[in-house]
Amino acid sequence: MVDFSLSLLFFVLGATILGLVIGYIARQNIAKRKIGTIEAKLEKMMADAKEEAKKMLGEAREKAERVLDEAKREEKEYKVQLSKSEERLARREESIDKRQAQTNKEATLLQDKIKKIQEIKVEVENLKTRTEKELENIAGLSRDDAKNMLLEKVESQIKDDVLVRMHKMEKYGKEELEKKAREIMILSMQRYSSSQASEVSTTSVPLPNDEIKGKIIGKEGRNIRTLERLTGVEIIVDDTPEAITISCFDPVRRQIAKVALEKLISDGRIQPARIEETVRDAEEAIKAKIQEAGEAATYEAGIVGLDPKLIHIIGRLAFRTSYGQNVLLHSLEMVHIGAMLAEELGADVALVKKACLLHDVGKAVDHQIQGSHVEIGRRILQKFGMDEKIVEAMQAHHEEYPYNSIESRIVQTADALSASRPGARRGTLEHYLKRLEELEKIANSFEGVEKSYAIQAGREIRVFVTPEKIDDLTGKKMARDIADRIEQEIKFPGEIKVTVIREMRAIEYAK
Repeated sequence: MVDFSLSLLFFVLGATILGLVIGYIARQNIAKRKIGTIEAKLEKMMADAKEEAKKMLGEAREKAERVLDEAKREEKEYKVQLSKSEERLARREESIDKRQAQTNKEATLLQDKIKKIQEIKVEVENLKTRTEKELENIAGLSRDDAKNMLLEKVESQIKDDVLVRMHKMEKYGKEELEKKAREIMILSMQRYSSSQASEVSTTSVPLPNDEIKGKIIGKEGRNIRTLERLTGVEIIVDDTPEAITISCFDPVRRQIAKVALEKLISDGRIQPARIEETVRDAEEAIKAKIQEAGEAATYEAGIVGLDPKLIHIIGRLAFRTSYGQNVLLHSLEMVHIGAMLAEELGADVALVKKACLLHDVGKAVDHQIQGSHVEIGRRILQKFGMDEKIVEAMQAHHEEYPYNSIESRIVQTADALSASRPGARRGTLEHYLKRLEELEKIANSFEGVEKSYAIQAGREIRVFVTPEKIDDLTGKKMARDIADRIEQEIKFPGEIKVTVIREMRAIEYAK
């Protein structure tokens, strides 16, 4: 039994070993077959690659041959063209050489001709000189003497004709010039013909009812006195229903009083402290209005680049009058007339317009500064660095200075045209306003005077003095001195009342 088991074991081991050997051999055979198949594939791929490379090499060789043939053909064509170009250049050089030779030949001939002409010219001059000398010897006169004799003879023969012709031409020229000047003047006046309203020295303020008059007057007249003192006007409260009148020769002060009074009436609170505040506000409003008037005037005149302070001075002219004519409107009217004249005469239009607008700028402050308005205007323009040509054009409009340019004559002509139109000015009012200004100037010339106002149509002048400088006794003496000065320097009918007011205010603050 044991032997059988061993035999079976050995048999199983032998069978197992034999199976392993047979499996190994089978795997070897299978691997060899696979290797053979791969090598065959590789050999086939190598053969295909060689065939493809051979084909590509053939195609590249054919392409290179074609490119080479094309290059040879192009080279041949280039050589042909180059040969033709060289032939053309050779022919052109030959032609240029021929032309150069011909030009040199012609230049030589021309030089010879010039030389011959110069020789002939010299001979002609010599012949002319000899001929003139022979003629002078024959006539016994030099060339200059003969020329003078001939001119004198001709002059004596035609002298009368020349004088007659000159007289006719001079007369005709004057007639034509006068005719042309009249046409230009008429055209300018025709193109700019505006209405002109004369300024007055009073302003009426409407009232909502007559009861408000009592508030304006105030207790014992303190409200109306405060308003008159602060504004320098005379307020007339009469029997005119629902209206009061503001009287003052200075339009600025009159307008300030009007604005302040209208605001007080609208507010309803009328008492001294409120009046002072309202007057200050009105003064600021009028300053703004003056600036607006100046800017509007420069805009209408088409003038730019002026200093804002100068524009403010121009705006003050809206509240100034000259013989009843508003000065700013008069200046703008001159701008338009002067521009038309300058266009017709070929002058500097921009310069004329500026000179016309600024010609009366001195009147805006002539009541504050000594001197004529022309001198004051010159100083103002020079202070603001205006062109000297503008100053020269404006300074001659009253013939105080010579006419240095055509523009200065145009400004003077425009001023005369604007002022001489019927209804433009009234002399009586101007003289009246001048008298009021002179009254205030006399009062302001005294030391210690704070401000002064001429009221009651010039029949009274109120002088406000600085209480720290002027005492009561000095105030009384000042009133007498002012009255004496007025009697000496101003001619007037009736009498003028001089009132010196010394007001002392003590102000403290509770903290």
